[in-house]
Amino acid sequence: MTPSRDLVERVAAGAVPAIGRMISRAEAGSPEARPALAEIYRRAGRAHIVGLTGVPGSGKSTLVATLTAHLRQAGQKVGVVAIDPSSPYSGGAILGDRIRMADHVCDAGVYIRSMATRGAMGGMARAALDAVDILDVAGFDTVIIETVGVGQDEVEIARASHTTIVVSAPGLGDEIQAIKAGILEIADIHVVSKCDRSDANRTLTDLKQMLTLGALTARQAAWRVPVIGLSAYKGEGFETLMTAIENHRRVAFETETGAQRRQAIARFRLEKTAETLLIERFARGAASVAGPLADRLSTRDGDPYGLATELLEQALAPHASGAST
Repeated sequence: MTPSRDLVERVAAGAVPAIGRMISRAEAGSPEARPALAEIYRRAGRAHIVGLTGVPGSGKSTLVATLTAHLRQAGQKVGVVAIDPSSPYSGGAILGDRIRMADHVCDAGVYIRSMATRGAMGGMARAALDAVDILDVAGFDTVIIETVGVGQDEVEIARASHTTIVVSAPGLGDEIQAIKAGILEIADIHVVSKCDRSDANRTLTDLKQMLTLGALTARQAAWRVPVIGLSAYKGEGFETLMTAIENHRRVAFETETGAQRRQAIARFRLEKTAETLLIERFARGAASVAGPLADRLSTRDGDPYGLATELLEQALAPHASGAST
């Protein structure tokens, strides 16, 4: 097997096999790959990271495909990380987004990778953040992260991207309720898809009114969140969306508000990585001590909270894991 460190320069040269191998090793969580991923992280930071989320059926994948086509026409290289629900059988991604992106498969300026959530809290697989770095270093100008669904736990996308697009569609019934539940404030750009439908104006109006009624945060004061209607069927609205994305890119990279957001992204990345390391260390340590504690719990010689505290103390003790983090 080629050492991961030897793949770094190949990734930087844009070699597709090396990109694929590094992302696979990031997904596998291989400790051998961590020094290479660290070097890749130090070299990254140039790409515009666009997060895209929305309720199922809102047309996210169609939007990603069309947006990718427009970015390519503008001369950009585009990476797509599509975070799919994990298969209940294999744990792998269902890969539905690759089916919709079929038109771009033969384009050397587009790289598409579907990744499983693997039960990640918030719908954001830790390896997805590594994949973004890899594509960044490989020379992709824009990296799009598409997440599964939208809801209280999927707002992590806003903590990992420079520009967050929330997609709604008319007639879904619960999309406005989802936004009321806490999604409204994460969007830098609201998109209403399928605007060739007769009930689209209702959704556009509702969103605009909700944005008007909401209290402005410091981020929103620096950027007025647009609501853009799109129709893939008629090919309408995409130039407006492209202009909004470019304008927000300037906010993200050229203003104090953008600098604060990049700092927040770094903190999220730090916490997400620490969470991964903690879970790995706990799993190693718990393997040898969970059995006896479970036996005590099954005979009610102790309670779940007290025994869980013992499990944590024993599993995270340095001698239990056999290695420091």
